[in-house]
Parts: sequence; structure tokens; C-alpha cells
Amino acid sequence: MIEEYLKEAEKRMKGAVSKFKEELSGIRTGRASTGLVENIKVEYYGSEIPLKQIATISTPEPSQILIQTWDKGAVKSIEKALIEANLGANPQTEGNIIRLNLPPMTEERRKEVVKLVHKFAEEARVAVRNIRRDEKENIEKLKKEGFSEDDVKKALDKLQKITDKYIDEINQLTEAKEKEILSI
Repeated sequence: MIEEYLKEAEKRMKGAVSKFKEELSGIRTGRASTGLVENIKVEYYGSEIPLKQIATISTPEPSQILIQTWDKGAVKSIEKALIEANLGANPQTEGNIIRLNLPPMTEERRKEVVKLVHKFAEEARVAVRNIRRDEKENIEKLKKEGFSEDDVKKALDKLQKITDKYIDEINQLTEAKEKEILSI
């Protein structure tokens, strides 16, 4: 029973970290990245779907993103979604190809982006701590069901170690992304 709670906690914490990684991939650094646009939601035949599902996305140059749509009818919707995403670049269309030329980031913009990274990191840490709290409550309920005090204490120690591991991973990802953003 205790092991199940610990496995569930680890699984949920892994999910929180992977969501954080996904958010980081959508944050602009000095170079163009397909991660900036691939999860942008596009209105396509009445439903909202990620751009990567209706187009091929590549970075032919360090400051350019090339989007080649498979359906010419989706070009206008993609343009609209890119403008609404506020990436700091206007899409240029040639048939079914859309180019995004990203201007170099200013020092002020880099600092704003770093603040955004820290905000996402804090949200991820809070999510991990909330998972710890939930599982801690579940483990502590086991005392009433006849589990020994020692078993519960060991489980709580393991839970804390798992939590620390994922908080450290979030911190390392944040540091790496911050260095990437601030390097010119």
C-alpha cells in the first residue's frame, strides 16, 4: 500500500516536470526553435489543434522558423494564430509556406523572459509540493489502518527524497534555460 502511494507520487511529479519542460521549450531564447510554435493552437475546421499536427516546422537559419502547411486552406488560420501568439515576429506567407524571421532579443526582453521562466519554475515546484502534500495525507491515514509508526515515517522520508529529486531537476532546468536566454 505504501509503495503504491510512493509510485503514484513519483509518477505525478514526473508529469509535473515534463509539463514544465514543455513550457520551457515554448520560451524563446537567442535562437529560433520549433518548440516556440509547435504547440500553438490553430483553428482548423472548427477545432483547436496544435500547429505541429497540420504543418511541418523547421529552422533553416538560426533566426528563422519555416512552417510548411499540408493544407493550403489552413494558411490564414495559422497566420492568425502566430500573430495572436505574440512572438515578436510577423509571419510572411508564400503559398503554403510561412516564414517567421525572429529579431534579436534586447537585453530588457531577455530579462522579461527569464522572469517568465522563473514563474513557470515556481508553478512546477508548487505542483510537486502539492503532490507531496496529497500523498503525505494518504500515507498518514495508514497509521489509523494499523501500519506501524516506523513504516509510515520511512515512507514519509522516501516521499521527501522523491520530492527533493524533482525540485532539484526543476531548478537545474531553470538554470540551464536562464543561461541559454542570457547568452548572446
